[in-house]
Amino acid sequence: MKTRRVAIIGVGHSKFGERQDVNVKELAFESIKEALNDAGVTPKDIPYLSVGSIGVWYEEPLPAVAIAEYSGMSGAGLYKVEAACATGSAAIHTAYSAIASGYVDLALVVGVEKMREVDTLTAMELMGRAGSYLWEFENFGLTFPGYYALYATAHMNRFGSTEEDLALVAVKAHGYGAMNPLAHLRREISVEDVLSSHVIAWPLKLYDCCPISDGSAAAVLASEEKVRELGIDTPVWITGIGMSSGTGTLSYREDYVGLEATVKASKQAYRMAGVTPSDVEVAEVHDCFTIAEILAYEDLGFCGKGEGHKLVREGQTEVGGKIPVNLDGGLKSKGHPIGATGVSMMVELTKQLREEVEPRSRQAPLKKYIALAHNVGGTGHYCYVTILRR
Repeated sequence: MKTRRVAIIGVGHSKFGERQDVNVKELAFESIKEALNDAGVTPKDIPYLSVGSIGVWYEEPLPAVAIAEYSGMSGAGLYKVEAACATGSAAIHTAYSAIASGYVDLALVVGVEKMREVDTLTAMELMGRAGSYLWEFENFGLTFPGYYALYATAHMNRFGSTEEDLALVAVKAHGYGAMNPLAHLRREISVEDVLSSHVIAWPLKLYDCCPISDGSAAAVLASEEKVRELGIDTPVWITGIGMSSGTGTLSYREDYVGLEATVKASKQAYRMAGVTPSDVEVAEVHDCFTIAEILAYEDLGFCGKGEGHKLVREGQTEVGGKIPVNLDGGLKSKGHPIGATGVSMMVELTKQLREEVEPRSRQAPLKKYIALAHNVGGTGHYCYVTILRR
């Protein structure tokens, strides 16, 4: 089926963190207003609004309706999307599909979450229910640190990665997060800080885990015809999207040294975009836990199986390395408001491809202007991989 080209023409991003200063509508509007201004359009120009949000933490049961009304978009077609931690990328996909199919020429995507409305134990329980509730959560008490600890120990046993390797991922994330004024955790840390932090689910410690965050991110998408009509100088084209899923019950899986959903989704995205892993010059990957970033290097084809920890040891995933990854601090330091994360990745990569990142020390050197966003829901329960190109 022939589809139309789709570009990101405007982006916006709120401050991530504990945002008790705003309600969910106000938080969403922070990024919506910025994205609309960036694109040069008004709320009344938007015929389609896709809202990515889990929404079990805060007061609004119908967030898309409330956000549209508050933002001046009542009357637009509304879509509320959920795909666990991959919700933001799923929301991008719905808007992309609406434009690519010819249904609309312009769409707005906003990902938003206010997770700090509940206490930490309640938040952990609600997230834990996203696994196999009746078997793994209710019977064995597994939450997501426990799930990813299984992957960490399997990788360490099979490939020789170490606790120090995991710590290096956290140190890198905090280094870039400290430079990002919108990040939740803006403090540099050392390997010793990570190793001496208290154990959450061995070998994962406090600094191996992303924080529970509030925040929003938004993007305006447009057809090629609309890009020309608006006179957009630096559109960022969505050239490939892959999506896949894995079992909700981890005990059904064959191994714990990678996420098959990532492998499948990335192959789809590379094929659609007509590129290979070696063409990607900057990436945002789903580092909810430090081991998740190492697995992503391998599953996305940035290195061979079992070699992900070597990339971070050698500094190959920093600015100037083979493949700079998570130059905004990633989920680990920037924060992980679940519904916003996938859209936040698109915001960062759009700015990278436009070469608008501040400070400039966070800017990846570019020649081909190709970027990749990798967004996982659960432990590979969902996965979206999106290729962007300027």
